[in-house]
Amino acid sequence: MAGAPAHRQARGLRARVRLRRGLQGRRRLSLAGSFYSRGVIRPPVVAGRFYPKDPAELRATVATLLADARRPHNLTPSPRAERGNVRAVVAPHAGYIYSGPTAARAFARVAIPGLVVILAPNHTGICHATSGISLWESGAFRTPLGDVPVDADVASALREISGNTVEVDHAAHENEHAVEVELPFIQVSRADVRIVPLVIAWDAWEPARRLGEILARLIGAIGEPTLLLASSDLNHYEPAEISEKKDARALDAVTALDGEELLARCKRERISMCGRAPVAATLAAARAVGATRAEVVDYRHSGWVSGDNARVVGYAGVVIS
Repeated sequence: MAGAPAHRQARGLRARVRLRRGLQGRRRLSLAGSFYSRGVIRPPVVAGRFYPKDPAELRATVATLLADARRPHNLTPSPRAERGNVRAVVAPHAGYIYSGPTAARAFARVAIPGLVVILAPNHTGICHATSGISLWESGAFRTPLGDVPVDADVASALREISGNTVEVDHAAHENEHAVEVELPFIQVSRADVRIVPLVIAWDAWEPARRLGEILARLIGAIGEPTLLLASSDLNHYEPAEISEKKDARALDAVTALDGEELLARCKRERISMCGRAPVAATLAAARAVGATRAEVVDYRHSGWVSGDNARVVGYAGVVIS
């Protein structure tokens, strides 16, 4: 298939994905049930710490955050963009007491489609993927709200398109919180969602650009609405006055849809944005599928809650359309 035109490759891949799923229209809604028998369930590791462990409390917390996010606020922008036009989102992954309102402001702007591809940073330092791109390829991610199935067919298609640059690596995911913390917002917004979760362990533009191209090809090949979700906090553990300036510099690159400049700026100006590589790859993919605009819908830092402005972590919600 290496020498085939791109449109022919896309048609062939789309046909193979549909064949593997056995999609004849009537089976689309029952597809989630097939994932459980084909893979491992990844249990929650930060329930009770980053967000409530009790299912009823968690659902109520997220629902309240989303409802509040849909109301205009003086300190943050009012929702303007059409929800159906959003191609990608950047959302934070800290404890909900700190970053929950910001994540909610981002998710409130999105009509969550059936498929979400999540790109997260590697906080643990554990990575068995030689490429630095770790995929959980099947099964499900569990939260107190239930299991979120991994779309095994799309994950397989992603590996095929990437030439196996995207590698199966459960070890990178097992104790990584940056995917898990996003899931309750997705679950409350849409019950039948499927995910393709990636954890990224490099910090350079060229692999980010390549991954962006791969994801854009995947979205074109599978032929269904797909949301890209980059999980990231902003600058870490500096005084608020410094952190706010660094966060603004990083967000300027994000709103310019310039992943290369984002990575260069973070390195040059020592901006410790943990998910800069996932965001850069997401920007590359979003541009390749037609995105032209990125809007910061919320910004705040941990000092707003803790009152400690000596060492803050920044959070932003960004929608890309």
